[in-house]
Amino acid sequence: MSNPAAPDREPVSPERVRTLPEHFAWADHRLRDVLHRLTLEEIALLFFLHLAADRNGCSFWADSTIAKKLGIEEGEVIRARQGLLQKVFIAYRFPLHQVLPFEAHKR
Repeated sequence: MSNPAAPDREPVSPERVRTLPEHFAWADHRLRDVLHRLTLEEIALLFFLHLAADRNGCSFWADSTIAKKLGIEEGEVIRARQGLLQKVFIAYRFPLHQVLPFEAHKR
């Protein structure tokens, strides 16, 4: 029987579930070539989401908890998420974050 209080564990963007490359080491090493496009808060959030993600790239951490873990304000988490969404590094549907495959943001 399903638990109505349990979060929906389906990826936000199922057609774009990441696959882990052979060289995978927590975060795809190709990200180093695009870090200059991100703010420090976006980098911190993206790395946190990589560490928190399940095999589909999904995690359910609350903004307030992420802020505490990163040592930043909750508003900075929200702004960083907006930046990562606009740059197509992540997908988001409250309360689910999804780290997208590297190829998704190579535009």
